[in-house]
Amino acid sequence: MFGDLMGMMGKLKETQQKVEETKQRLHTVLIDENSSDNLLKVTVTANREIKSIVVADELLEDKEQLEDYLILTLNKALKRAGEVHETEVAAVAKDGMPTIPGMDLFS
Repeated sequence: MFGDLMGMMGKLKETQQKVEETKQRLHTVLIDENSSDNLLKVTVTANREIKSIVVADELLEDKEQLEDYLILTLNKALKRAGEVHETEVAAVAKDGMPTIPGMDLFS
């Protein structure tokens, strides 16, 4: 019984390390999002960190329009980044979880 418990604890610790490694790797996964007319391009990491914003000159003439574009495009990019992040971390966590009868946490 205790051997099983120790094995599960070891597997949980290993899984925790893999999750942390995955989070570090996600700093290098870049997600690009463009406005519908390509006047604004945003690049974020899968850890939801903004890496770059490229603004077309014509957007600089209208402050309100630029602000609207930034909000819409950043929100789309951050949503996609969140989805990638959650999918990657969940896959690692699920793969490393010990099997405990009656506790299917990831169904």
